Amino acid sequence: MARITLRTLKKKKERGEKITMVSTYDYLSARFCEEVGIDSILVGDSLGMVFQGLDTTLSVTLDEMIYHTKAVCRGAPNTFVIVDMPFLSYQVSLEEAIRNCGRVLKETCAQAVKLEGGEEIAELVYRLHSIGIPVVGHIGYTPQSVHSFGGPKVFGKEETERLKRSFKALENAGAFMIVLESVHWQVAKELTETSDAITVGIGAGRYCDGQVLVFHDIVGLYEEIKPRFVRRYVEGAKIFKEALRKFKIDVEEGSFPSEEESYGA
Repeated sequence: MARITLRTLKKKKERGEKITMVSTYDYLSARFCEEVGIDSILVGDSLGMVFQGLDTTLSVTLDEMIYHTKAVCRGAPNTFVIVDMPFLSYQVSLEEAIRNCGRVLKETCAQAVKLEGGEEIAELVYRLHSIGIPVVGHIGYTPQSVHSFGGPKVFGKEETERLKRSFKALENAGAFMIVLESVHWQVAKELTETSDAITVGIGAGRYCDGQVLVFHDIVGLYEEIKPRFVRRYVEGAKIFKEALRKFKIDVEEGSFPSEEESYGA
């Protein structure tokens, strides 16, 4: 597999080819993604909920993001890897934000960082872009603002102008890609068709340039929550639990390990 770069993704948009992205956090799942040809991996701060079992993404630290990104990069060295900048790693000051984003690229093999927000982070996006740090924006429902929103919400037509302003501010500042989360499909379609920036949807309909889902949702490992926009391609949790049940029975009955599975003279 040839290494996928920012240029690769831009050319796919130009040719009208859809971009595939998976959010995951470990070596093995990243390796699977690369083996089947997924274009991009987002090491999301959603690891706080999916991997750590927290209620929100807010507690995830920069060190944790770097740790997981290193594992992902080892599993998918040729895939385009994007890192979520966690809460308060880029909101305190421009200087601290630049330092933290730079640290992510220095200490991992990631190729871009992702920031939540619109007009309010445009200056930071411009500064990062100007010093060579590729930036992915994220508008619509932004999980780091969960308490401000009062929980997950969908951004519909009545918020079109606000979304357009945020999108244009990010694009003008240099964001090469913008994630649209829980955005009405007609709004996402208009933004996609009128922009050179790549759009990646999660709950934003089929007209975005690409789509992203969490690995654990795709393979059905996360049973507790299934948002409307998630499509499970296999019920992985059921398969894994059945394997564990069989292991438990075999051990308890003494049929595992067999002679063939044991070392001896």
